[in-house]
Amino acid sequence: MRTREEILDTIEAEDVEFIRLQFTDIFGTLKNIAVTAGQMERALDNKVTFNGSFLYGDQKADGEDLYLRPDLDSFVILPWRPQQGKVARLLCDVCRADGTLLEESPRQILKRTLNRAAEKGYTFYVHPECEFFLFHTDENGIPTTVTHDQAGYMDIAPLDLGENARRDMVLTLEEMGFQVESSHHEKAPAQHEIDFAFAKAMETADQIVTFKTAVRSTAKRFGLHATFMPKPRAGAAGSGMHLNITLFQGGRNVFEDPEKEDGLSDEARWFVGGVMRHARAMCAVTNPLVNSYKRLMSGFDAPRDIIWTVKNRNALIRIPSVRGEETGVELRFPDPSANPYLALAACLAAGMEGMEQRIEPGALAKDVPDDMTEEQKAKAGILRLPETLWEAALEMEKDAFMKRVLGEEFVRLYAAGCRAEWNEYMSQVSEWEVEKYLYRT
Repeated sequence: MRTREEILDTIEAEDVEFIRLQFTDIFGTLKNIAVTAGQMERALDNKVTFNGSFLYGDQKADGEDLYLRPDLDSFVILPWRPQQGKVARLLCDVCRADGTLLEESPRQILKRTLNRAAEKGYTFYVHPECEFFLFHTDENGIPTTVTHDQAGYMDIAPLDLGENARRDMVLTLEEMGFQVESSHHEKAPAQHEIDFAFAKAMETADQIVTFKTAVRSTAKRFGLHATFMPKPRAGAAGSGMHLNITLFQGGRNVFEDPEKEDGLSDEARWFVGGVMRHARAMCAVTNPLVNSYKRLMSGFDAPRDIIWTVKNRNALIRIPSVRGEETGVELRFPDPSANPYLALAACLAAGMEGMEQRIEPGALAKDVPDDMTEEQKAKAGILRLPETLWEAALEMEKDAFMKRVLGEEFVRLYAAGCRAEWNEYMSQVSEWEVEKYLYRT
């Protein structure tokens, strides 16, 4: 645990001039207030305020004054900023004037979920696989979807034109204290993946928030734009954020059972059952954009059906073959546009409910044929994920579980934001519509 004095000493010794106090709004956008080194005492006394309405996007105009409470363990110097007059950052919890933590703060929502798990002796570890695209910018520095890269899965240079940028991203992350497990080119041209090592759930969520900023900042140095948009190009794979989850209790991996033929415990199956039960309602936070559903509905190793399996990478949940201390489950439906605090809170809470209620996920599903109709799937008991953000928001509002995990007021505001984005999308006329209908009607 870092102390207040250690941070102040580091700021002085490292010539840190600016400190960014950071938090996310409910939709996952990273916000910050920058203070100078001379104001750090005040910041560490939790006296930095902001207009609370901005925590809720455009969904709440009468926000109260809210206060930032820095998490001292999150202090890190940003390697891509100047080395004279350095810049550091602190991730913050959000509080009210009386010092109580704001219930609607995404970081607090995850903390509540993890505290509930800790009461039962559980510790969750998460290993994320974060995918993203690197595209060229135009002469004005505006992002495009143009790339000269034609590499595929795990290709190397000279096919992989983003190799140097990706290498610098990994080195930057390691300089910031990340344990990067691996990195490689993904399936689509200009698509990349960087994987972190297993860490406790809160640390992983904090890392994902920082990861996006580090990747974008490094890409910019190479004249590229890094995007975590789930489906930036039609006809190509989209970007997911697969979450590999393990659960420990008393130093033992709860998901492992060497006595079972498949090495998987009852708790692991029940965890899967809980996630499958609430997957449709969780999609609003795990897949929060209109564009998210173009990834889910398009194949390319993205799940559409609520099934679990060992091999099928189009499944909602896959059970990796590794056993022992790393026995876990892989959730394949979240994408990197998600607010990681909300995504992890929902997934972990659903899994815990599954264990508490002993929810069976059903038999492992074999590959679902592409030509299987929705009627055939329904007869087989196979449900599908929502096809649109609108549908996902409705499912979230209907599910009492989501209201318990996120809070009723949070769900109301968040769903309103989803509907507003969907209505804005539906008011647009796309090039496809013009080309399809202008001359035919």
